[in-house]
Amino acid sequence: MLFQALFTLLLCLLQQGQGLNIPSRDVGSELEPRDLLEGLVTWDKYSMIIRGERIFIFSGEFHPWRLPSPELWLDIFQKIKAMGFNAVSFYTYWGLVEGTRGQVRFDGIFALDEFFKAAAEAGIYLIARPGPYINAETALGGYPGWTARIKAPLRGDDPEFVNATELYAATVGKLIAAGQITNGGPVVMLQAENEYDTWPDVNNTDFPAQLNRNYMEHVKQQFKDAGNVVPQMVNDHLYQGNWAPGSGLGETELYGVDAYPMRYDCANLEIWPKIRWPENWQTMHEQYSPNTPFFVAEFQGGSGTGFGSVNADGCNALVNQESVRVLWKNNYSFAIKMFNIYMTYGGTNWGNLGYSGGDTSYDYGAAIKENRHIWREKYSEEKLEAHFFKVSPAYLTAVAGNASNGSYVSTDQIATTPVFGTDHPTNFYIIRHADWTSTNTTTYKLIVPTSTGNVSIPQLGGELVLTRRDSKIHVTDYDVGGINLIYCTAEIFTWAQGSSGKRTLILYGGAGELHELAIDLTNLMTNSTQITPTDATVKTQTVGSNTLAIQWDVSEDRRILRLGDELEILLLWRNDAYNYWATELPAESPIANYSSPSKSTVVVKGPYLVRTADLDGEALRLTGDINSTTDLELIYEPTGKVKALSFNGKALCAKRNADGKLTARLNFEAPEITLPDFASLEWKYIDSLPEIQPDYDDSAWVLCEAPSTNNPQSLLTPTSLYASDYGFHSGSLLYRGHFTANGEESTLFLNVTGGSDFGYTLWLNSTFLASWDGADGSSTRNATVPLSSSALEAGKSYVFTLLIDHMGQDEEAPGTDAIKAPMGLVNFDLAGHAQTDVRWKLTGNLGGEAYRDPARGPRNEGALFAERQGWHQPGPPSESWEAASPIADGLSSTAGVGFYTTTFELDVPAGYDVPLSFAFANETMASANYRVQLFVNGYQFGKLVANLGPQTAFPVPEGVLNHNGVNTVALTLWALDDRGARLDGLALRAEMPLWSGYRKAWASPQPAWQEREGAY
Repeated sequence: MLFQALFTLLLCLLQQGQGLNIPSRDVGSELEPRDLLEGLVTWDKYSMIIRGERIFIFSGEFHPWRLPSPELWLDIFQKIKAMGFNAVSFYTYWGLVEGTRGQVRFDGIFALDEFFKAAAEAGIYLIARPGPYINAETALGGYPGWTARIKAPLRGDDPEFVNATELYAATVGKLIAAGQITNGGPVVMLQAENEYDTWPDVNNTDFPAQLNRNYMEHVKQQFKDAGNVVPQMVNDHLYQGNWAPGSGLGETELYGVDAYPMRYDCANLEIWPKIRWPENWQTMHEQYSPNTPFFVAEFQGGSGTGFGSVNADGCNALVNQESVRVLWKNNYSFAIKMFNIYMTYGGTNWGNLGYSGGDTSYDYGAAIKENRHIWREKYSEEKLEAHFFKVSPAYLTAVAGNASNGSYVSTDQIATTPVFGTDHPTNFYIIRHADWTSTNTTTYKLIVPTSTGNVSIPQLGGELVLTRRDSKIHVTDYDVGGINLIYCTAEIFTWAQGSSGKRTLILYGGAGELHELAIDLTNLMTNSTQITPTDATVKTQTVGSNTLAIQWDVSEDRRILRLGDELEILLLWRNDAYNYWATELPAESPIANYSSPSKSTVVVKGPYLVRTADLDGEALRLTGDINSTTDLELIYEPTGKVKALSFNGKALCAKRNADGKLTARLNFEAPEITLPDFASLEWKYIDSLPEIQPDYDDSAWVLCEAPSTNNPQSLLTPTSLYASDYGFHSGSLLYRGHFTANGEESTLFLNVTGGSDFGYTLWLNSTFLASWDGADGSSTRNATVPLSSSALEAGKSYVFTLLIDHMGQDEEAPGTDAIKAPMGLVNFDLAGHAQTDVRWKLTGNLGGEAYRDPARGPRNEGALFAERQGWHQPGPPSESWEAASPIADGLSSTAGVGFYTTTFELDVPAGYDVPLSFAFANETMASANYRVQLFVNGYQFGKLVANLGPQTAFPVPEGVLNHNGVNTVALTLWALDDRGARLDGLALRAEMPLWSGYRKAWASPQPAWQEREGAY
């Protein structure tokens, strides 16, 4: 009782506006000691230092909840690691794990411990971003639906809101703390909140206000109280110094910025916008956070798609390999040392988890496709760049100079930014077109100081060239294992030095480019060169007494230049370099598979992917993927002793080629896979809209009788009709409006909100009245529906039934409460009646926030009758249902919803990774007016909007789809108007198969149908 009394007193004080008890701090005060990190994670103004070694944090964004097949998380980590990245940034999604307030579930497909295990196995460090607000194109910005009923402004310091976050923050905080590097885990950083940079009525120059400081400090402290000691970071998307170290209450330890300069117009992929070009970033960094490494916490790796737009390949074509070259290298010119790409693998907005502006795909045009393929060219371009920094320690303490047009080059059409070494003589010169969007071809000479004096390059004649949208990193006095590369205009992929002392250096350039490098011969025993194959176009010339200049024109043919047994240089065409893999060898614990500059590597050419490498005496064991018969070539290994090769556990017949490299043939045989013919399968059908039948009983539905709302949008009706006020937040919504006719009902006015591109259908009793197809992309529709033709009889009871497609809530800027925007029926007016004459009832998913399927999460289901019964799950009670096909039969000349289900078996041969997609034919789709939900083994994995598109193919990952076993597919086919609906076709399509070293996915949780108590 004493506790109860004290709790009541505290609650009373909070409600009277006492707010959070956060002590004020001096702006110049020191941050908390880092003693608990035990030297595992430290930093200075140059870079992060992990386990005593400087490291460039090269990170890719990947959200595990967008790939609900935990066994495939390792596959993504290994593909990111193979790019030369060493870290992954991830959000956790509060709304998926606390759909029911007070019950936080991090299990099954939402389990963080499995994610951490996979990261550790791959050797990937993690940057945890638990929010609680995440944005991320998620519904409500990642908040649970029930937060829409909180009266207090979200993301502020009002106790009503802050208290709502406590259980989630404590739970996720403890899980992250257990996975920290201090506990042997992969987590090395944590971000509190997300892009928290504005507040209504607070000017940017005055932000943050005290309430913002209170809130930010509290969020930080929540995670510290849970045991998190890794450095906390911020991503300031306005770049105005918010929450930088030394900025006062709420300050973080590491200051990061984010930027999306290519913007999001994927329909106009050749148009590069100029409004967000990053410039002068190094000056701003010196102003805001001079004592921490320069951190780009989010940088555009693609763009999202939505209904009625273009597909993800269009977004890949916008944010393509050219933009990676130009924009990323511009970032390097600011001497950034921590870099995170959003997204590197996007995944899927399955189960209605996305916001209203997106479709089911979250491919994002990222380097790794939604189906996990890596054939996009920017994957390979990113790989080349990331690997360069792994072998360039001089960059880790280098500082940025200033960009200028015409400096260090012979033309003002080229801009150059120098990055100067501090404790190394190495300098980096990043060059690009002065107009960064230019598609011109520009020739130039590079004029730079070196250890041998000022040099105009090329020295052996000709000119360098910059073609279209491109950028180069030229280096001077670059150390290659004790050999000084005086200058090099070709770009460096990687280099390594074996136990014998021999160095292997791999250079590349674009087709038709001329490149030149110069080597200081002082530390070499020989100055004679051998070129294989013999090529007179490769020029070599001794310049002065100890400098060897080498020049070549880049072509598809590889050249190898050797200086005795001390140096081997591979001269490559860039597209050939894409086929090379530099793979780290494992080390002793605790480094194990994590990246470290002290680790040895092997370099291999040929496979589609190399995942892992392990040396065992004279044998090199590789794992990876191939998509065709491929010649594997061992370019470099550190011992010089390898004689035997294996790939995915299969011993290979290895021999030396003309270049002295160990090679082997990897034979590929395409797997034989039998895929279902959905047109000939037996489908079972049942009406999924019995609500329009005259004998339907809605007594179990929620009565919309709340006289008020906490929503910032005032009511326009006597009682609230807002779906969120009754606990329904996703999928679809159904309203039934009961009234007694008086004969004066000439029209019905509706104000309906469902999110961007939503649709609805309206019936009077069982008669179709009107529909909206979402063609204008708006999130709200006002419509006046004529009723005169319905001839309502005075004194008789009638029911309006309104089915609304809920497209997901929006995101928001801090304090705007935009995510609370009411969804559903917002207002109405029935001619001849007061609003109180109509009695509205509502349903969404069965149970609302007390959702019935915890395995698949709180947003997976909507209001449709079949969903409420759980019939989309495996094993529905379909024995007595009608046999009818969505392809051959469909819904004939009627507005309504049909539910169709069938089963099929798959048996994908062992050792093959074969992504599979459900593809809807679209011969008549553009003129049709229907919507489809695709359920696979109970998981909602597709929303098709026929008249809008563009998405017609829906990848479903192994684990959700049983590649060796029985699968249940269910469709809801909604004909929005009385033309009815029928599918043109549906196929399960096998994407490019791979003989793969991936770990086969076990099935994600797939609870089968059981009769649901209270289902109506």
